[in-house]
Amino acid sequence: MRSSTLQTLGLGSIIEIFQNGKLPVTAGELVDQVFGKAGNRGALVITGANGIVGAGKTMQLGSRLEPFDIPIIALDFPGVPDGIAKQYPGLVKAFGKGNANKVMGNIIKYSYDGKTLPKALASHNPKFLLEAIPEILEIKKDHYKAFRESFPDIDIWSVTSGFPSSQLGVGIAHPAFPHEVNKIWEIVESTPSSSSKLLWALGLIPMQVSDNWAFVLDVFFCGLTGAAARFNETTNMPYWKIDKYIRKYFGPNPFRAHDAIGAAGANFLTWSCLHHLGQHYGELFTPSDNMNEKKESGSNWYPLDHFRPMVDWSMNEEETAEFDAWILGPLFQMTSLMLHENRSHLSQMNLIGELCAQFRKGVLALIRHYGADAARKIVSDYHKLQPEAAKNAWYPKEFDKIGSPEWQQLYVNAEHDGKVGVISINRESYNHDVNAELNRAIDYLKSAGIENVIITGDFHISTQMVGADTTDFFPAIEDANKGIELSKAWSATARRLHTDFKNSVGFINGKRCLGGFLELMVHCHYLVAEENAALGMPEVTLPVIPGMEGCHWPFRKMQAGNYQNLLKLILSGKSVKAKDAVGWLIDYAGSTEDSIKMALKIASGGDHGIAKRAVNENPISDIPNEIAGLENNEDEILSQARKALLDCIKNSCNATLSDAISIQAKHSGEFMTTKLCKKGVIGSTYTKTWQV
Repeated sequence: MRSSTLQTLGLGSIIEIFQNGKLPVTAGELVDQVFGKAGNRGALVITGANGIVGAGKTMQLGSRLEPFDIPIIALDFPGVPDGIAKQYPGLVKAFGKGNANKVMGNIIKYSYDGKTLPKALASHNPKFLLEAIPEILEIKKDHYKAFRESFPDIDIWSVTSGFPSSQLGVGIAHPAFPHEVNKIWEIVESTPSSSSKLLWALGLIPMQVSDNWAFVLDVFFCGLTGAAARFNETTNMPYWKIDKYIRKYFGPNPFRAHDAIGAAGANFLTWSCLHHLGQHYGELFTPSDNMNEKKESGSNWYPLDHFRPMVDWSMNEEETAEFDAWILGPLFQMTSLMLHENRSHLSQMNLIGELCAQFRKGVLALIRHYGADAARKIVSDYHKLQPEAAKNAWYPKEFDKIGSPEWQQLYVNAEHDGKVGVISINRESYNHDVNAELNRAIDYLKSAGIENVIITGDFHISTQMVGADTTDFFPAIEDANKGIELSKAWSATARRLHTDFKNSVGFINGKRCLGGFLELMVHCHYLVAEENAALGMPEVTLPVIPGMEGCHWPFRKMQAGNYQNLLKLILSGKSVKAKDAVGWLIDYAGSTEDSIKMALKIASGGDHGIAKRAVNENPISDIPNEIAGLENNEDEILSQARKALLDCIKNSCNATLSDAISIQAKHSGEFMTTKLCKKGVIGSTYTKTWQV
C-alpha cells in the first residue's frame, strides 16, 4: 500500500524478512563494520557525557554495546556534576545490579579543557564520536576539528537540537527525550550508514530525516510550546490552565515538561530552536516576549510555590475556537512546511509526535481527522490572529494529498507477493485509526486475491504491542452505548482475520503483546511468537472488561484442560512467556529466526506439522467458577474486578459464537460506566484530563 519505514534505513520491506527467513542484519556484523573485529575493536566516545543527553545516551548505548567489548569513553569538563552516576539506579532497575556493574565498569571517564584532547584517548582507538556539547556552533566546529586532527578516520555524529548537518559538517543523531529511555533517534545522513543500521540492530529506533533547521520532534514540541506561550501572552490564561487544555485535547503538557526536564536548560533549547527557525521561516516560529524572558531568567513556568485555584472554569464555544486557532493553527502550518520539505516518511513524522512529544494522536492523523478544508480553515483563523505568520512557511496544497496511501495508512501497511500478504502495524496501542486502517489493509489484500496473510509489528517503529489505547474509552465512561459500539466494531475487525483468509498467521516479534492486541492476534488461525515475548491481558489491573472477545474467543480454541491457564492469565493480569503458552494460547514459539521461518511456512501452506485449531461455535458451559493460586484476594477492588471479568467470561462463553460478540460488548461497555472503572486507572486519567 505504501513503502515501509524500514526501507528508509536501507533494510528492505517487511515481506522480504519472511521471504529471507531472517532479519536483514545482525548487531554482531554491524559492530564489526563500525568498531572493528573482535579483539581489536575501537571505542565509542561521548563528549558532554555528564549532561542530560550525554549521560542518558552513555547508559543506553553502553548497556547495548557492553557484550561486544566496546569501551565507552565519557569525556567532559572537570568539576561538572557527575550526570553518569545519577543514571546508575535506573540501570540497576532495568538490568539488575550485576549487569549494571558490568556496564559501568566498561565506561572510562576522562576530563579535558575543551581544546586539548587527553593523550590517553589514543590508546582506546576511538572509532565513533557522539557529540553532546552546548548548542554553540563555533564551539562545536572547533570540537570536531580537534578530533579529526587526532583521529582522521573517526565517524562523528552530533545530538544537536537544531543545527543542520550542512552547518555542522558532521552527521546528526538527534535523540528524543527522555534521553535514557526513549529509543528514537532522528538521523541525518546522505545514505543509510552501518552506524544507523547498528542502532536498529541494537533494538533502538533510528529514523531518517532531511537536513533542515531543527528536527521533526523539535518543530512539533518547541512549536507547540511557542504557540502556547503566545496564547498566554494574548489571553492571559495562566500556564497551568493552558497545559490542562492542551493535555485534554492533544496529550502533552509543554510547560510542565520544561520544568520537569530542568527549566534553565530546556527553556534555552526551546528558545534556540524557535529563534533559528524564526530566522529561516519567519513569524510562525519567532519566540514571543515571554519565551525570551524565560530564556534569559531560566525560571520555571510553574512557580515553585505554585498554587492552582480550587475554582476551575471551562471555555465556551467561542473561546474553544480561539484556543484551536492559536494552538492547532501553527501546528498545522508547521506540518505543511515539513511536508513541503519532505522531512520524513509520513508514518515516522506522525509517530514522532506521539512517541516523543506525547501527542495523543499524531499531528498528521489529526489533520486527516479534520480533513483538508477544515485544517486549512483553522490555519486561516490563526492568520487572522497573527497575520505575519501567513507570509512564510505555509503550503496549504500539501493537504490535498490526504487521500494518498501515505496519508491514509499512517499506522498499518499491507504488501504481498501474489500468494502471501503481510499486514504490519507500527503503532504500539490499538485505536480507532488503527482499526480503520486495518480494515483498509484487509480490503486491499482481498482485492488482490490474497488468501494467506501474516499480521505482525513493523520491525521498526513498533517494538511491542501494549494493548488498546485507553483514551479511546473516554467517551464510554459516561455513555455505555459508546463502549458497546466500540467493542462491536473492533471485534468485527478482529473476526475478519479469521473469516476473510484461508490461512492467517499472527506473528509476535516484539518484546510483549498485551490486552487488545493479544485479543486481535488470537483471532488468526495460527499464532507464532518469539519465545521470550511476554503475552498478557492486564485489564483486571485497570480495571476494564476486554472488548475484543478476549473473554470467550481464546476459550473456544482450546481444550477444556487448559481453561485454568487462560483464566489465570486473565484474572491475575500477569504475563506469560510465549514458550510457556504453546498449545493453549499460541501454536509455536522459537528463536526470532525460527519463528520467522515458521510463520511463512504456515502462511504459504508448507509442511509445518501444526494443526489448525478450530473455533467452537457452540455454547461452552464447563468454565470453572474459580481458580487456585490467585494472589491479593484480600484486595476488594481487585476481587470485584475479577468477579466482573468472570461473569463476562461465563456469559459470553455460554452462548453461540454469533451471539457472544454482542454479549461481551455489552459487558465491556456497561462496565466502563461503573464506579469501579471510574476509580481505576482509566477513570482517574479521564477525570484528570477531560474534566476541565
